[in-house]
Amino acid sequence: MPGPDDLLSEDAIALDVLAADWRSAITAAGRLLQRTGVADAPYTQAMIDNVLENGPYIVVAPGFAFAHARPSEAVHRTGMSWVRLAEPVEFGHESNDPVTLVVALAAADDGAHTSAMAGLARVLADDERKAALDAAAGPAEVMALLSGDEPAGTASAPAAGRHLVLTVCGNGLGTSLFLKNTLEQVLDRWGWGPYVTVEATDTISARGRASEAALLLTSGEIARTLGDVGTPVRVVENFTSTDEVDAVLRDSYDV
Repeated sequence: MPGPDDLLSEDAIALDVLAADWRSAITAAGRLLQRTGVADAPYTQAMIDNVLENGPYIVVAPGFAFAHARPSEAVHRTGMSWVRLAEPVEFGHESNDPVTLVVALAAADDGAHTSAMAGLARVLADDERKAALDAAAGPAEVMALLSGDEPAGTASAPAAGRHLVLTVCGNGLGTSLFLKNTLEQVLDRWGWGPYVTVEATDTISARGRASEAALLLTSGEIARTLGDVGTPVRVVENFTSTDEVDAVLRDSYDV
């Protein structure tokens, strides 16, 4: 299964980039996708439009924005870019601004990048490795730090008698996978892995499947978009924080 370093190349990494605002930061990440032949310019605009439409939910952890959009003809192959900003920029997120790292994903399909996202989420949740990435002197050092992670497997399909929890984002392809991976880590730590199935999905699918689920986890922006779906919707601010997800889960299940 591919890890984050399998979807990223040194040519797609830029460090200490100057960006005037969040649009410029995403544009810089999009240019790297274009330079490496991963996607064309319309995909960069789609990533910006995603924020304009759904809000800054892509800022999934303090200082970290995960830019992405739906698969399209503008995407030639699945790949990522990595932009460390010289100065932080505001995306408008209530708790995770300002942003110093923008990682952009272009996915050619709905599933090829899942394990890579799980690996990246664990890297960024590791305070020591995150600090090392913030201080990396060049692209080669970033790649070396990323390659040390072993990707985790994905959750199995729902089975009879198991609770279903949906992690939700605007597209069901990026930020929801970060939250899915973090939630699965907590469930495994509790020993609840065999009893709970976690699926990452988008807002439209989440509304349609809410009645099947015991719980929906998402960002504040997406929770407001979902509204009342008849199933509890809980907000997580830091999608890579096992401590926060643990607390939300304990409160939701009265543990």
